[in-house]
Amino acid sequence: MAVIDLLELPKAAPPNTPLVGLDLGEKTIGVAVSDATRMVASPLELIRKSKFTDDANALFRLMDSRRASGIVIGLPVNMDGTEGTRCQSNRAFARNLLRLKPDLPIVFWDERMSTMAVNRMLVNEADMTRARRAEVVDKMAAAWILQGALDRLRNL
Repeated sequence: MAVIDLLELPKAAPPNTPLVGLDLGEKTIGVAVSDATRMVASPLELIRKSKFTDDANALFRLMDSRRASGIVIGLPVNMDGTEGTRCQSNRAFARNLLRLKPDLPIVFWDERMSTMAVNRMLVNEADMTRARRAEVVDKMAAAWILQGALDRLRNL
């Protein structure tokens, strides 16, 4: 299966299974998971990047443990709507995942300003220190990305 449009995800992923959201950074991968009804996204884990195969296997283990059936990857589109090198990198990550699991439904979700919004929330509402924010921001951004996609699906 190739990368699909978000609107195709409900047909491609079995019903009553969670979805996983990813915030791909340079050094880490923030991972979030939805509930089985796909209503609420929750931060799950932070994968420290090493070799792609190790990263992918860690992700697949998390997905298997939650019985997750699809992935929503944040796409860091520029503010003017163009795609830069980080978008290319995220698209390459998805292609590489599909080489390992060809039937895995993967969609992209525009994540513009997700990390900024999460940081603002962590400072203003959670009053977190900079050090503590660094530990949680990527998995919180993954939850933000996944929640946006879930909300869009629910409003169809």
